[in-house]
Amino acid sequence: MEHEKIERINELTRISRERELTAEEQVERAALRKEYLDGFRENMRQVLEGIKLQRPDGTIEPLQKKQDKH
Repeated sequence: MEHEKIERINELTRISRERELTAEEQVERAALRKEYLDGFRENMRQVLEGIKLQRPDGTIEPLQKKQDKH
């Protein structure tokens, strides 16, 4: 995410501490936050996919997704 967008999120947060945000500002902040979180999650997914585990027998394998217990 671009630095300017992060700065805008921070600016809107500062404004919200001083006064109520307008409906347009609330929508803008929500959209920027969603974009930020989506980017963060994608980056974290890529980091986790790059992790390799070395077993005691010396074999190396990729990190596996946790299985649901349902």
